[in-house]
Order: sequence, then structure tokens, then C-alpha cells
Amino acid sequence: MKLRVTSLLAATGLVALGACAPTTGMDGMGTGTGMSRTQQGALAGAAVGAVLAGTRDSDRNNQGRDAARGAILGGIAGAVAGNMLDRQAQALQQSLSNPNIQVINRGSYLQVVMPEGILFATGSAAVSGAAQNDLYAVARNLNQYPNSRVEVVGHTDNTGSAALNMDLSQRRAQSVTGILAAAGVSPSRLVATGAGFNQPVASNDTAAGRAQNRRVEILIRPTN
Repeated sequence: MKLRVTSLLAATGLVALGACAPTTGMDGMGTGTGMSRTQQGALAGAAVGAVLAGTRDSDRNNQGRDAARGAILGGIAGAVAGNMLDRQAQALQQSLSNPNIQVINRGSYLQVVMPEGILFATGSAAVSGAAQNDLYAVARNLNQYPNSRVEVVGHTDNTGSAALNMDLSQRRAQSVTGILAAAGVSPSRLVATGAGFNQPVASNDTAAGRAQNRRVEILIRPTN
């Protein structure tokens, strides 16, 4: 019980301090919590580090000291990871020529959202020439930050059968993945998935909503 209280106090104290920190997130990629991704990463790492350090103390001595040390080391590691995502997201957004492509920092991964209209003609899985330039920019960014796993997910609206949309979304994801690989991204880092119309972000009852649902998302997940 004493160990749990010590670890909890260490983690809670850090969260309380972080809650007072000013917002430093980038425009369009803010966290909405009053903290930058670097600060959030530091707090999460500190909390985990405090708990792990306490639970791994084999001799049960100086548990408070061990929890504090774990919080510090975990906080440093978390801050580094959060700052890396901030920097990668900023560099990626600046390298893209089409302002309709969104780069969203989700805290533990980056989400690049590319609307169908940028990438494909209606019903086609062939990537347009203009969009290929932006995909090459994404590839350069991925090679600059090589420690990540990349999931390319195709999405459609609900027009047509489920089977047709699943096939189209898979082929579109594979087309985008193929361009990233051709641009030098290791195929071992890439996974292509078709989601069909199963993951809408807007209502399919309106033309505007269906347009939002027709998209390809590139999810960049750090591996260390």
C-alpha cells in the first residue's frame, strides 16, 4: 500500500504541475489540453516511470526515492518521444503542397488524411500525378524519421455494395503504399488495409459527408 501511495503521489504531482503549463501546440495540431505533445509525453512517461521504478524495487528500501528517479527518467523519455512527433508533424506539413491534406498529431502517432479528390478519379485506384508529388514528400519525411511503422488505410462512402467498396479501398491503399515504397520507404515498414465504408468520419446522408468519408489515411506509429 505504501508503494502504491508513493507512486501515485509522484505521478499525480507531475500531472498537476503539467496542467498549469501553457499551450505550445502547433496550429491545427493542438492538443486541446493546455499542453504540448512534448509536455504530455513527459507527464505520461513520468507517471509510468514512477510506478515501474517502485514495483521493480527488489529490496523494498527507498521506494520513494526509486519512484522519484523513475518519474524523472520516464519523463525525459516521454518528452523526447513527444517532441519528436511534434517536429516530424511540423516538417511534414511544411513539405506538402496541397493545403487540403491534414497532418494531425494524435499524441502517440501521426495521422495524415488525404481526401479522395486529391488522390483518385471517381472509382479509380490510380494515384494522380499531382498527388504523387505529395506522397514523395511523405516518403522523404518517413525516411528522415525511420523509426516508425506506417499503416495506409483506404476508406470509402457507402455508395455501392460493401464488397465493391472494400475492394476499392484496399486497392487504393495498396496504390499509395506502392508509391511510398517506390520512393524509398522500406516495404517492411508498410501495411496496406482497406476499411471500405466501415469507418466513416461524417454522415453518408449528404454529399459533403460522403466526400469526407472517401479518403486515405497514413498512420505513422513510432516504434521506439
